[in-house]
Amino acid sequence: MTETVATHDQDPEALRKRAVSALLTARERTTLLTGCVEDPDLTAQHSPLMSPLVWDLAHIGNQEEQWLLRAVAGQEAMRPEIDPLYDAFEHSRAERPSLPLLPPAEARRYAADVRGRALDVLERTPFEGSALTDAGFAFGMIAQHEQQHDETMLITHQLRKGPAVLSAPDPEPLSSPYTGPAEVLVPGGPFTMGTSTEPWALDNERPGHVRLVPPFFIDTTPVTNAAYQAFIEDGGYDDPRWWTPEGWAHIRTHGINAPLFWRREGGQWLRRRFGVTEAVHPDEPVLHVGWYEADAYARWSGRRLPTEAEWEKAARHDPVSGRSMRYPWGDADPTPDRANLGQRHLRPAPAGSYALGESPLGVRQLIGDVWEWTASDFLPYPGFAVFPYREYSEVFFGSEYKVLRGGSFAVDAVACRGTFRNWDYPIRRQIFSGFRTARDVTPADGVADDLVGGRVDDRVDGRVDGRVDGRVDGRAEGAANGPSGGA
Repeated sequence: MTETVATHDQDPEALRKRAVSALLTARERTTLLTGCVEDPDLTAQHSPLMSPLVWDLAHIGNQEEQWLLRAVAGQEAMRPEIDPLYDAFEHSRAERPSLPLLPPAEARRYAADVRGRALDVLERTPFEGSALTDAGFAFGMIAQHEQQHDETMLITHQLRKGPAVLSAPDPEPLSSPYTGPAEVLVPGGPFTMGTSTEPWALDNERPGHVRLVPPFFIDTTPVTNAAYQAFIEDGGYDDPRWWTPEGWAHIRTHGINAPLFWRREGGQWLRRRFGVTEAVHPDEPVLHVGWYEADAYARWSGRRLPTEAEWEKAARHDPVSGRSMRYPWGDADPTPDRANLGQRHLRPAPAGSYALGESPLGVRQLIGDVWEWTASDFLPYPGFAVFPYREYSEVFFGSEYKVLRGGSFAVDAVACRGTFRNWDYPIRRQIFSGFRTARDVTPADGVADDLVGGRVDDRVDGRVDGRVDGRVDGRAEGAANGPSGGA
């Protein structure tokens, strides 16, 4: 099994140009997200789940200063007294509004001053000689960090009450409804998961290693709003058969009966999207559902969530060459005709869009549109090594967090690839999350493969991932008898 080595991306000067472009693109987006509202909206906390926008702005500058100016260039700290204010581990989001934060104008000046100096450092730094500077890693890491906070700020905008302040064109509608197969078979066998060659991959994506995955079927598109509405109308939120005990307790305690931001009015489902109330579009991927909801829907439909290894194999494996590609379509960077990324749109594209972005097996929208929940806990790969600091990944490993894959319309291409791993609590719904479902191969499918009888994917220290209450892959007894509710 081999992993793609993107040799064109290893050229130092090409990487330097890429780093400049990534940093400038991120700052343009940060400026848009913080410049479209007045100062009171920047300093307000729009939800206890989120920081004030002005905190994100100064935090972006502070992280850039710490890593590019201090760690890479060895410069003295510009504002050492503010480091504790913008340490994400020192103060919870709920308490950040009470801190003596930089006011908006000062936060903007600070971030701009740091950026000017950082670009000077980028221009003269050799892309070799240390782990931070090899292939321009530190600059790529900071560009990804800023884009991740831009995504966080976009979530804050979605939670913000008040009139719309953001706009973007809608994705292109499908010229005709998607008529491809509902699911495809992913052949069993080994593939290279993770990466040891992607220059700006983060520590939890590393190293590349071989995983043995039995054959399975996976949805060709994410689950749609229409399919999810069928689950609701069939009483899915009122039937404990489909829920884990923790999930059932959570939705009953909090009165959850639909995706976040949905409400039923006059016989139809409406949703609030960035300050606009509109009808729920039936053909779009469902959005703002937590892991518990995704898992319950999958059980109701007689299916399950894919494991993280299954998702990545569907997204990266080329069955002809045996290679693991950077993206479903190959090794080329994302383009607007392949994936819905970068906040070009403020909603997912209709299910079945982006034919040019489909995998060799015909799976679409694996990159962009909606983050996709998987069955897997967030765990380190064999051979994982912390870099450059343990608080990025290591402190989050464990069964508390579930893995999401594929990015969303809110994610920039610099922070989205076939190996990129996101994680969150299973209750999280304000994030731009959806899902697709999978199922095991059965004798009735007529698939000849020696691996049909065993599940060996995602095995860590002898534990099979996705086990819920003793059931492999979270499939409840009787789930296979539920209605067919696939996308």
